Amino acid sequence: MSTNRMELIAEMLAKNPNDTYLNFAAALEYKKRGNLKKALATFRKIVKIDPNYLPTYSQVGSLLEESGRIDDAINIYNKGLTLAKKRKDVAIVGELSEALLILDADVEHPW
Repeated sequence: MSTNRMELIAEMLAKNPNDTYLNFAAALEYKKRGNLKKALATFRKIVKIDPNYLPTYSQVGSLLEESGRIDDAINIYNKGLTLAKKRKDVAIVGELSEALLILDADVEHPW
């Protein structure tokens, strides 16, 4: 099933390479398959083409943490947190604040 899913996503991405949701789906598939380098590259692409798509920030941060790049993870979490505050997205503010707290990063009041 997942091979067919990835093939379908790839076909759709060939027609719409900058589609946020298709790229997000592809990145999740890469992550699920253990291709963390490709997943990270795809999530970073989303940040460039659609920086307002908030779920991407936690995914990028998580992958950076997994690869031991803690400072980079903190940086991306903070970028996402700033944007989430501006957009008043309580769920993402909470998620990113928690990630920063777990990393023992300095976190100002979420709001």
